[in-house]
Amino acid sequence: MFGEAATLESKFGNDRVFNTPIQEAFIIGSTAGLSAIGVKPIVEIQFADYLYPGMNQLITEVSKSCYLSNGKFPIRTLIRIPVGTSIGGGPYHSGCIESLLLTIKGIKVVYPSNAADIKGLMKAAFIDPNPVIMLEHKGLYRSKIPGTQDAIMVEPDADYVLPLGKANLVLQTENPECVTIITYGLGVYWAKEAAQLFKDKVEIIDLRTLYPLDESLIFKAVKRSGRCLLLSEASVENSFIQALAGRIQKFCFEYLKAPIYTVGALNVPGLPVNIGLENAVLPDILKISEGINDLLTYSKQKEFI
Repeated sequence: MFGEAATLESKFGNDRVFNTPIQEAFIIGSTAGLSAIGVKPIVEIQFADYLYPGMNQLITEVSKSCYLSNGKFPIRTLIRIPVGTSIGGGPYHSGCIESLLLTIKGIKVVYPSNAADIKGLMKAAFIDPNPVIMLEHKGLYRSKIPGTQDAIMVEPDADYVLPLGKANLVLQTENPECVTIITYGLGVYWAKEAAQLFKDKVEIIDLRTLYPLDESLIFKAVKRSGRCLLLSEASVENSFIQALAGRIQKFCFEYLKAPIYTVGALNVPGLPVNIGLENAVLPDILKISEGINDLLTYSKQKEFI
């Protein structure tokens, strides 16, 4: 759909690279059969919003097979899914589905924010014995969205592997009076833009892998700064970042200098087609900057005024 696999068939042959029926239950379900005969399939769902017909196969078969068979029948697969907004895709082509996927036990979920991380995480996912879902923001393909040019990177060497569960501190500061922004995907670039307004007062963690999480880096950073802003393109209510906020509060509570701040999209059932309306629903630099400023100026004494 996005041309990222356009040359693979001519390079590797149509016995290894081929189209399937546009039927997501078939696409997801076929990975179980291919795994059973020793193949490690890499499959693509064209849009995140189209995954739902395949959810029965994903939950009932793919995620449970290894556990239910006591390790005898693992389904080793990599499922690639373009996600995200900012191209006017509307309610059926703009889905952010990470919160839904992260409730499914037995799968791993990765979410790269640049080309090098896609390669490193894809190779790690291929090596991993578990089913892995890679969420790829379609607005970052060829850096379609202004301000995301950093997503284009020199290709790492052929053996480059980025271990699952390792986040990246993409912006650091020596200033202890700072805010730690934890985000992923397109949020990395929103956070970088907002950080320019707060010189040396923001550090940014790119999660890269949503499950398993790099709790070590997250907790270390939050304990040092005491101020944490979680940023997501998805809506906040009942979301992954709300669950992460609870986990951070549990393990970093005594170090926090302010409540944990969450910024995400408005709680709407679907994204508008109109770009102006879409932008109104999504997080923006103003909302992120307001959150950073609130955290930097927060005083516990205000609670007693």
